[in-house]
Amino acid sequence: MSFARVRALVVVGLLAVVALVFVVVAVVRDTQGKGVAGGCPEDAPLADVRLRERKDVRINVYNATDEPGLAKKVADEFRNRKFQVKKEGTAPKQLDDVAVLRYGPKGVGSAHLLRAYFLDNADTQFDMERKDDTVDVVLGSGFAQLATTTEVNQALGDLGAPTPPPGTCPMPVNK
Repeated sequence: MSFARVRALVVVGLLAVVALVFVVVAVVRDTQGKGVAGGCPEDAPLADVRLRERKDVRINVYNATDEPGLAKKVADEFRNRKFQVKKEGTAPKQLDDVAVLRYGPKGVGSAHLLRAYFLDNADTQFDMERKDDTVDVVLGSGFAQLATTTEVNQALGDLGAPTPPPGTCPMPVNK
């Protein structure tokens, strides 16, 4: 074996050892797996922060205005957009806002998507005790119409990713 080959093998071997050291250090110091869930108490409720597809979102639509038939009209619009409308009806008291979205830990991702349909003008009410994944959509007198597909996509970009409400931890991805 010539001196040039021995020197080349030594250099390649040294580079391999240095690369192995860098990989080991990177794996040991990696903090990505710890994230937010790493500091969650065991008894904290898990919030489903996955952004849902429309076909997987279950909603109840309630009319909190004096306009008759508004809940049915908006529920039909949501059905046409492939949402699962479970109930529609009249809310017990009037609402001056655009809308209110009421949901529990299992409905965080769904409520996030629905916020985009109201261009982030809907108030949100998180209920820690709620056990289902249904979101109540309460329409107020400030409601005019649902956003178009383009407006929804832009609003989702502006809203960013869903985040767990205070007092909850994000549900692990494999659940």
